[in-house]
Amino acid sequence: MTTTTPCDATRAWVDVDLAALVANAKTVAEVSGGRLLPMVKANGYGLGAVPVARALERLSPWGYGVATVEEAAELRRAGIRRPIVVFTPLLPEWIERCLEQDARPLVGDLEALRGWIGRTDRPFHLEIDTGMGRSGFRWDDPALLGAAAALVRDAPGWEAACTHFHSPEDDPAATERQWRRLQDTLACLPRRPPLVHAANSAAALRGPRYAADLVRPGIFLYGGAAGPGPAPRPVAAFRARVVALRRVQPGDTVSYGAEWTADRPTTVATVAVGYADGFPRATGRPRVLELGGRAVPVVGRVAMDMTMVAVPDDLHVSVGDVATVYGGVVSLDRQAEAAGTISYELLTAIGPRIPRRYHGLT
Repeated sequence: MTTTTPCDATRAWVDVDLAALVANAKTVAEVSGGRLLPMVKANGYGLGAVPVARALERLSPWGYGVATVEEAAELRRAGIRRPIVVFTPLLPEWIERCLEQDARPLVGDLEALRGWIGRTDRPFHLEIDTGMGRSGFRWDDPALLGAAAALVRDAPGWEAACTHFHSPEDDPAATERQWRRLQDTLACLPRRPPLVHAANSAAALRGPRYAADLVRPGIFLYGGAAGPGPAPRPVAAFRARVVALRRVQPGDTVSYGAEWTADRPTTVATVAVGYADGFPRATGRPRVLELGGRAVPVVGRVAMDMTMVAVPDDLHVSVGDVATVYGGVVSLDRQAEAAGTISYELLTAIGPRIPRRYHGLT
């Protein structure tokens, strides 16, 4: 028995609950006591930077965080007028583009610092590396910090100093060490800038300890777990239609490489979602999709555009039915763990051909 889908059926999409997004942001603000600098980089973690920022506007955040000047430009074209911080360390050749978009750069080396303050009095944020080992002025390099301090002493655009915690989800001792290093560094600078920020979602959800002047929530806003704190409300529900059904017999194989073989008569449903859509081919443990309100196992390799699942004999499924990849019975974090990855990667991997449907706010 084989059936296929009508060609005009909607294939796959993501339902985005903007009310849940705003509720998660409120939770961060209430627990931390800090003003919000939400991260909307990577197209709002895959869910749409402009709709996300517009939804968050009702909370009056201080500003928004992006990774590129192009992302800042997209927000400006959409009418976002709050401060935008570009969190990729500034290269001197990006200065003019930052100025064009009224974007605050993150400055973490002397060449970029000299370039910015030599060109403009506009705001910038000084990055301190307290242990991430990625970018910024090293907290334990007195010569480098001294040179930076001399440059910022009279710089009117020095708006903020910041750092990035590497393990706030599961290593509070390391987070405390980084926080103390940041305080020690601030004490060595000629003055405290108007703003200090360090806390991502996990650190912000530990309470006011690391809130400073701004908190920078990311994954928690979008429905991903962030350490041992409160659970977020689900925001993204990734859905796809069943496009084919077939009854396979013992010994029949499914998908590329013939890695799965039926050991009994089994109904196999083909779901129109694959790794080109953001459902990874890689696997860390047995994987499932939600179908008919139940978790059903994925069988065979995930293909570029399709995934097959084994349908239990007592579950009625028809072509055109909707499967949920995550955001229902199967959570975002559970699906990420099964794929051997993290929720951030699943969200940001949602393909451009997948429509985002927004609801929850009027």
